[in-house]
Amino acid sequence: MVAPESAGLRLDVFLARMIPDQSRSFLARAIEKGAVRVDGVVARASVKLKAGSLVCLDVPEPPRAGPAAEEIPLDFLLLDEVMAAVNKPAGMVVHPAKGNWKGTLAGALKWHLEREGAGLSSLGGPTRPGIVHRLDRDTSGVIVVARSEDAHHRLAKQFERRTVEKTYLAITQGQPSFDRDEISAPIGIHPYQREKMAVRQDHATSREAVTRYEVIERFRGAALVRVAPKTGRTHQIRVHLAHIGCPVLCDMLYSGRSVIEPTLFGLSAGPPLLTRQALHAASLAIDHPATGERLQLAAPLPADMEGMLAALRQA
Repeated sequence: MVAPESAGLRLDVFLARMIPDQSRSFLARAIEKGAVRVDGVVARASVKLKAGSLVCLDVPEPPRAGPAAEEIPLDFLLLDEVMAAVNKPAGMVVHPAKGNWKGTLAGALKWHLEREGAGLSSLGGPTRPGIVHRLDRDTSGVIVVARSEDAHHRLAKQFERRTVEKTYLAITQGQPSFDRDEISAPIGIHPYQREKMAVRQDHATSREAVTRYEVIERFRGAALVRVAPKTGRTHQIRVHLAHIGCPVLCDMLYSGRSVIEPTLFGLSAGPPLLTRQALHAASLAIDHPATGERLQLAAPLPADMEGMLAALRQA
């Protein structure tokens, strides 16, 4: 609670005084990530505080040790001494995090790669060995990882400079109005639901986000679209498609559905057609960190999305 003598202080200055055992950089990152709220609202560092206001900081859990190696099958699309590419299955978390300490891609990679000597880059920290970028748990498809620090640096630079070409396939709930379009709308933390992101203008947590899409096939109440994100914000494709009124099918967070039953599209009752968001990282073009060769990495559409499309065509 802000005492009368602290009224008028900037939020970042107030936090530094109240939590002297944390560095200013830690507190600045917390504010930037939306982990600090003033009277229930995510606030900027420059906000001037009023007496009686309630300041809340969500303190992250202390970092854990790296993931244990786990014998989990992986579908390698590429594997050499400096990098690897995997066709990640839906339902697999990329790296350990709260509530998901086992069964991760990072743990599986350690088992497959460290047994042969050269393991994974450590630049991402102990819980993210080799991880250069990520996919949501229920998004399937192409993901690349680094096996050396130099490769990690070179791969990460390409994502930072936006020279990586990412293509996704998504089945949407509803049809986009246009056959192709560009969605340019900043994305920040959702104002009420911390697990979600949202299109937000001029907010402390908002960042530029650009997504291009093209409709491949239209159905009654759905569509298959090819999506090319030009920026890499959290949940970007899911937020942007929901923003135009066509959320990813079976995306519980943004469409409100966690299961797709055949009866939804007028088909006879039967087993669920889909139990995860219909989003697949179909291809990724990136320069090899050692040779500079332009790699075209592709993962076929998984069986559950193929089955969903077959049902939509039947309907």
